This record gives sequence, C-alpha cells and structure tokens, in this order.
Amino acid sequence: MEYRRMGRSGLKVSEICLGTMTFGHGADAREAARIVAACLDAGGNFFDTANTYNSGESETILGTILRGRRREAVIASKVFNPIGPGPNDSGMSRLHIMHAVEDSLRRLQTDYLDIYYIHHVDVQTPLEEMLRAMDDLVRQGKIRYAACSNYEAWRLMEALWTSETKNLTRFECYQPQYSLVVRDIEQEIVPVCDLKGVGVVAWSPLAGGFLAGNYAPGSARAAGSRSEEGWAFPERYFAATRDETLAVLLDVARELGRTPAQVALRWVLDQSFITSAIVGARNAGQIADSLQAAGWRLPDVARERLDAVSHLPHRYPRSMEDGMAARRDAAVKRVG
Repeated sequence: MEYRRMGRSGLKVSEICLGTMTFGHGADAREAARIVAACLDAGGNFFDTANTYNSGESETILGTILRGRRREAVIASKVFNPIGPGPNDSGMSRLHIMHAVEDSLRRLQTDYLDIYYIHHVDVQTPLEEMLRAMDDLVRQGKIRYAACSNYEAWRLMEALWTSETKNLTRFECYQPQYSLVVRDIEQEIVPVCDLKGVGVVAWSPLAGGFLAGNYAPGSARAAGSRSEEGWAFPERYFAATRDETLAVLLDVARELGRTPAQVALRWVLDQSFITSAIVGARNAGQIADSLQAAGWRLPDVARERLDAVSHLPHRYPRSMEDGMAARRDAAVKRVG
C-alpha cells in the first residue's frame, strides 16, 4: 500500500480509502468488521464516513470496530445533511456544526476527527462563519484538518482566500466525484487544487459499480446492484462516452489479467493530483478485489487507451485559449 501526503499538510493516508456508506445498508456489523480488518491488514489507514450515512449507523459501526485501534486509523466524517426536522438541523451554520461534531464524536467513540468535511454547499451561511467554526474545532482539538466536498472551483478558491486573509484554518482536502466516466473536475477544480496544494480524495471511482465488471456496454442496470435498488448510483453524471469507455476498460482488464474494478481504480490512482480514492464494499470479497489495485501502475499503453476514450473536450474559455501560448510565441520576430 502506498501512502501519500494530504496536499501540503504533513498528514499521510493510504492511496485506497475505505468508504463506509454500506455499513448498516448492505453490510451488517459483522461483515463490516471483516471489511475493516481486510483494509487494515492490507495497510489501509484511511476511513471515510458521514454523520447521515444510514442515519448515523455507519459512524456507530465504524467506531465500534476501531475501538482500541484508533491510532492506526485516519477517520474522516462530514457535516451538512439534515439530522432532524428543525430549522437548524442542517447546513453549515456555526450552531449546526457544533452540534453535529459532538454527535459524530459520540457515535465514533473518539475524542477527535482527523478530517472533517463540509459535505455540500450551503448558500445560506457565509463562508467566514463556517470557516471560523471549523477553526475553533481545530483549536479545541476536536478535528485535525478541515476539508470540503462538492464545491465549485470559484467557491473553493474563495474559501481558501478567506482562510488566508483571516488567518483561519483552511481546507487541506477536497473530495469530488471522479472516475473514468466522470472527469469534469479536470476542467477547473484540479487546477485550483494543484495551485493551492489541496489534497484530492475521489469518491465513486468505480462510478457506483458501473466500472466494477458487472455491467455490459449499453446496459445501465445489473441485478443485485445499486442501480437496481436506485441507491447511490450516479448515472446522471456519466459522460456520453460511458459505453465506449466501459468497452475499452473490459478489454484492457482482460489483457492485463486484472478485474475491471482494479483497472478502473488504478487509473484514478495514477492521476498525479489524486491523494486517495474511496472504495466501498458490501462484503469482504468485494474489498479484497479493490485492494488489489494498490501497489502497481498501469502500463503506458493501457493508460493512454483509457485516457483517449474517456477524455472530455475542453469547454470555453479553455477551448478557445489552449493554443494562445503557441500563437504568442509564433508571433515573435527572431533575429537572424
């Protein structure tokens, strides 16, 4: 297992992060313990959950499993989604953040969270109010690092600027959706993270299981899968070339003697801007397969084939400006 720095921070996490959304939904406490044990045995130290995954059951199960092994784990949780019917039971207000973190700490049976994500955008709460609350939690020792998920590039940049100018804790990690069939972040978000030294932890690198080997090109449903249940299957975000991409993925996997899940996950991990990729599982067999994506690299030819079929055309203004550096250089009159 490879360990990578979280952006410019000193924190190191395993390249594969165990996502625990299935804990309490598809994986009971006993199977969840097997899944966590498989990750720890393989060298994984990074675990992702959220306060509203299965109404808090995910945090509760994970906390029970990691009791006694807390120092071995980097635990990330999230805040935003409704935890009750009241007007302050969701969002990113100081009030909600302070209530939610205490509840997460109790369920996880820990005194601190290593990473605390802003789960979604709250347009009703000023960025500075949210950042000051996160700064207070860092100073109180209840969280180690602040992070966000699903932010637009401009909002991420505004948050980083606010932290810098107000001397507040900043986002050290960004969690976006990213896979062979959802590459949108390459256009604007990745350049921001590269410029500012923010770690990138991808969610749904297997596109909700679409790239795991259970689907055929042209099919959007598989028996016993998330797609059949209508649960956590991000089909509406898939690129128009998804079927062509899946076909190439299946071919490459056969040629390499790897499973499609291993190849799709390895492609994500081989991107220079990726810190870690979150993989969920309903049973120990599924996570054992995904863990085989660690510790190797895609051959250049295989990566280039996957890059080409899944590449998204640049949007304006980059589509217009990409050639301008060469145009400027070509206009220079050279002596001699």
